[in-house]
Amino acid sequence: MRHRPPPYQIIFNWDGTPHGYSEYPQSLDQLLNHAYAPLENTQVGAMFWCVGTDEASWSSDAIPLRGDAENRCYETVTHMRRAESMRAMLEAGHNPHAALVERGRQLGLHVYASIRMNDNHFWSDKQRRLPPLKPEDMASVNRPGLTQLRKDHPEWCLGTEQAPRWAATSWNISVAQVRQHRFQYIAEACRSADWDGVELDWQRHAFHLPEDDAYRLRYTLTDLQRAVRQLADEIAAERGRPFYVAVRVGASLETCRRVGYDLETWLDEDLCDIVATNANSGTDPGVEVEEYLELGKKNEVQLYPGFDSHWESGKDRLVPAKEWLAAWQRGLTKGYYDRGAHGIYIFNWHATRNSHRHLLTTLGNSDTLAQTDKVYDPVYRFQRARSELRYGAEHDDRLYGELPVGLYPTLTGCGPTFHLSVHDDVQAAAASGDLAALELHIELEHYSPADEVEVMLNGAILPQATINNITAQNPADPADAHENSWLVWSLTPEQLHVGEHVIEVRLVKQDPRINPVLVVQHVEVHIKYN
Repeated sequence: MRHRPPPYQIIFNWDGTPHGYSEYPQSLDQLLNHAYAPLENTQVGAMFWCVGTDEASWSSDAIPLRGDAENRCYETVTHMRRAESMRAMLEAGHNPHAALVERGRQLGLHVYASIRMNDNHFWSDKQRRLPPLKPEDMASVNRPGLTQLRKDHPEWCLGTEQAPRWAATSWNISVAQVRQHRFQYIAEACRSADWDGVELDWQRHAFHLPEDDAYRLRYTLTDLQRAVRQLADEIAAERGRPFYVAVRVGASLETCRRVGYDLETWLDEDLCDIVATNANSGTDPGVEVEEYLELGKKNEVQLYPGFDSHWESGKDRLVPAKEWLAAWQRGLTKGYYDRGAHGIYIFNWHATRNSHRHLLTTLGNSDTLAQTDKVYDPVYRFQRARSELRYGAEHDDRLYGELPVGLYPTLTGCGPTFHLSVHDDVQAAAASGDLAALELHIELEHYSPADEVEVMLNGAILPQATINNITAQNPADPADAHENSWLVWSLTPEQLHVGEHVIEVRLVKQDPRINPVLVVQHVEVHIKYN
């Protein structure tokens, strides 16, 4: 019987960037201070440290060291700092991984080695804005992370026919030699320090198999997952205490099937202890909490829905962007806990000691989230334009997003419906005098004052809304009137119970002078406390 990890409340994934937070040569103390200052005296219970993808950040005889791919001649000072500071520590006889584990233990944290299973940040040269690499072009290019092994074997990559163009140089994990290479890397990383466990970060980046065959070839990813679980059991037996396995996968089972993650088998065979979720790009709030908990029930696998730091910026709302983002994250987290999640997972929050402390000290449980401002909304299916270099990055993310959607005339007068769950007892808060405001915000793109829409909340028609175009109120630039406007309603506590709410937006009449279709961009419930 395997032991399970303790409850962590918050898992914080550090992507290794603190290696570049100090001028070269960075000292070991500087690295540790940068890594742990944001986590001290917070609700973070585990730190996942990204050790890399294909280059080693430890002394290795078989795997190239970080910086080798660039022949130690770097395109940016930042790349130099990260690679050369790490190399200098190793040359001085230090083991930064062991030091990270030791400091984490002193702070009462578990520390895992996190491994990006198919990171492909070398797909483009951001400085020169070059188009995505093709496998056949890799041999003539030097970039961070683009190792000689990949250059020597372009046939081991997915290619332009079976992946988005920017992911064409990602490993094809159905190739046996690739799985052997990845397993060797994982095995060395796991033994580079006395970690509490290992995370296989499958979502960075989530293109592992030929697109047309991913579901049928999912057994090859399971093959690697099984091998890592066997490795973890060997390490646990050698040292006489558990060595845990975490995985980061998609937010829905359909996403996992499309990518090639056989979650049903992984959880049934007890191939991991923790499931963390997120999108390939950005945050996917459509986590199928109940389904994942049911699959993991037999083996008590823990679930940690995740937050990323991409594109959910909160800009162009009626409240400041940072205020909106924090309220949105609190609303999602409260919902996850109410549905049974064990904690939450943080990815790519490049934090300083105080930059995220207000969230890292409140997102860890329902009690500290009580009577904090929140935003609740349906899932938004962000997709970048075909003209963008990273088109396709969100192909498998937020599959069941209800927004954005165009408003078209219908034969029966119906419109699109949006579903959001509220997890605050606003009626109790109002009775105690703690509720400050309760509002419904709906953003319409291409809105004209001549447009007419009808909005229903749980089957009841709402009265006339207040119309607000935020950029039209900019006195510094009166010509800066946005294409979008917000419809705002003040709600009563009786209109908003705990649980799911259905909002329908019906097009009554569109301004005939406006050619583009009216689009519902966002539907949000805002709860503010005194």
